[in-house]
Amino acid sequence: MQPFDLALIWAFIIGFGVIMYVLMDGFDLGVGILFPFAPDEEARDTMMNSVAPVWDGNETWLVLGGAGLLAAFPLVYSILLPALYIGVFLLLAGLIFRGVAFEFRFKARTSKYLWNWAFAGGSTIAAFAQGAVVGSYIQGFETANGVYVGGALDWLTPFTVVTGLGMLAGYALLGVTWLILKTEGELQAWAYKLATPLLLAVLVIFGVISLWTPFVDEQVLERWFSGISIIWVLPLLTLLFAWQIWRSVRNRSEAMPFVATMGLFISTYLSLLVSRWPYVVPPNYTLWDAASAYNSQLFLLLGLLFVIPIVLVYTAWTYWVFRGKVKAGAGYH
Repeated sequence: MQPFDLALIWAFIIGFGVIMYVLMDGFDLGVGILFPFAPDEEARDTMMNSVAPVWDGNETWLVLGGAGLLAAFPLVYSILLPALYIGVFLLLAGLIFRGVAFEFRFKARTSKYLWNWAFAGGSTIAAFAQGAVVGSYIQGFETANGVYVGGALDWLTPFTVVTGLGMLAGYALLGVTWLILKTEGELQAWAYKLATPLLLAVLVIFGVISLWTPFVDEQVLERWFSGISIIWVLPLLTLLFAWQIWRSVRNRSEAMPFVATMGLFISTYLSLLVSRWPYVVPPNYTLWDAASAYNSQLFLLLGLLFVIPIVLVYTAWTYWVFRGKVKAGAGYH
């Protein structure tokens, strides 16, 4: 008998990495989604300046979560990559377009509008693909003997389109509350104006997904409706955070809308995990079925225990250095 359940520890680490990526990269993807609707070109410059110092560091969590998943749960990779090949390709292509736009937009003159669309398009595609991948995970995967046997487009269904739209709306809300926190003047007023309609869109789409999800799979239906359960605290928390967003926007708070939006994402994420726990490749394979050898997990865990604190420290230091407001035409102050 092994002294520690390393599969459970790794599940926590990867789950932590995923939510950190969603929160950290979500707001700058949200800024990109909002880019075409900005008041003017100066506002777009300020919007991009607000995330320019931190966007690439935010993606560290995606690399950490992906590498950890490959090392600790190789069966997940062997099934999910064939199942989600096109969706993952779109996700990475969107992130590449967005990254290139960061580097070239500030140097461009006549072609600046093209990089505006690359930034907005890459952010939108990446966000939608993430939502569709989440929807595919909720649906489950057709497998036989540890191999994916479904089609290349099984991930794209009406349900995953709705989850993709939900992610777009959620990231846009995260982006607009980031702009409330980091900007001032006309741009901040524009962000305040957008926050409430975006919150309403998020609640409507998340409500549709919540009502639809139990009927996608019988296991989810049984998990949520087999009797009164403590897990119903999570949807109530989601509504509480939504109310706090509305209230803080109405009161013209600057930090609270962003903090409450992160809380809304966390409570929704926990609801998703509870719905599918302990399946990492639903509906057949649990995290223990998919785990790599104990010694392999232990060896990799020892290295990761050094990496995660370093990532947390330099992330915190970066946000501390760039903690002020972004001034139009002048960057951070």
